[in-house]
Amino acid sequence: MLVTARPALWPWAIGGLVADHALLTASGLWPRSRLLGPNWTRLPLPAAAQRQVAITIDDGPDPEVTPRLLDVLDRYGARATFFCIGERVAAHPGLAREIVRRGHALENHSHRHLHRFSLLGPRAMAAEVARAQDEIASAVAEGPRFFRAPAGLRNPFLDPILTRLGLQLASWTRRGFDTVTGCPDVVLARLVRCLGAGDILLLHDGNAARTPAGVPVAVEVLPRLLETVAAQHLMPVTLRAAL
Repeated sequence: MLVTARPALWPWAIGGLVADHALLTASGLWPRSRLLGPNWTRLPLPAAAQRQVAITIDDGPDPEVTPRLLDVLDRYGARATFFCIGERVAAHPGLAREIVRRGHALENHSHRHLHRFSLLGPRAMAAEVARAQDEIASAVAEGPRFFRAPAGLRNPFLDPILTRLGLQLASWTRRGFDTVTGCPDVVLARLVRCLGAGDILLLHDGNAARTPAGVPVAVEVLPRLLETVAAQHLMPVTLRAAL
């Protein structure tokens, strides 16, 4: 009432609203932000104290790339967390089951991985998360416990949805940008820079960039990443294990 009765205060009120909306927008466009709700950017302190790290692999399952990454993980005795797209799980349920059979965790990365995910209203966003949850549970007989937003982008509607579904939002400590960078050396350098206990690292099996020789970048990077992790006496675990 005071503001409406005093036009001289209108610019200040409008400025406050603009600043508030700008803050909310910036929070949604910053994947590692905690301003819109709880968000794992690192593993919990007890996991870090045990020198654990998490390797997370997004956008699959992919029938060409995922089996090759699973073989690498087997070779090194490592565990990883696969954030999978619901419609891809529906298309490749056997591959989703193989991820779990080999001891890895399969988590929710939305149903269609829409680039406009952060622009969705509450009902559409809830449908994207819930449908992926159902597809994954149907394929592997266990529902996800973690969610990662497409590209890490979200809005204030997401946190209540995750709370209702019992999901924990997880982003990352650092990523290699292996969907756009075709040089394994560059991707690896981004992932291991300041590598330490408690880190959450991001690679991709879906939408993977290729090296000049046509090899998915993650396939080239993952063995070298695991060797670096071992050399620093770190242990790759799933996000669920870190709970």
